[in-house]
Amino acid sequence: VLQMFTGIVEEMGTVLSLEERDDMVLWDGSIGSGTELTVQADIALKDAYLGASICVSGVCLTATELHEDSFKVGLAPETLEKSNLGSLKKGDAVNLERASEIGGRNSGHFVQGHIDGTGKIVERYPDQDLLWIKVKVDASILQYIVPKGFIAIDGTSLTVVDVDRE
Repeated sequence: VLQMFTGIVEEMGTVLSLEERDDMVLWDGSIGSGTELTVQADIALKDAYLGASICVSGVCLTATELHEDSFKVGLAPETLEKSNLGSLKKGDAVNLERASEIGGRNSGHFVQGHIDGTGKIVERYPDQDLLWIKVKVDASILQYIVPKGFIAIDGTSLTVVDVDRE
């Protein structure tokens, strides 16, 4: 099942914990070590079920535990390598979005939540009713970014205005 997101953040969640565990149930049902993230949420839990996809700061993750006001997800090694989720600490805010409903309204873009890498915001400035954000990314990512396309930064889908390849 393909899960898609809009890049429109529904709420800010709060990191409750990020921990290494030796007793995690892995994708094949075996028990092993891994990294588990627990996030306090409200809207992201509405209609959630075990195995539901929840976008956490732009990363599509699978709910492994659901509680009244929080959920848990496992972080794969590639997720830790290509995102900033491994540096989260208790109390940090994260952007949250539930997977899109097919046939529902979409006020953003279609975002997969598959992370190619990270960038660094090098400049931000307002211009009338706009906020310009300049992001520096590795050349391996830059080759896929095009003007009038879009990228997601921490789960927020933004339209690309210009690409400086120099």
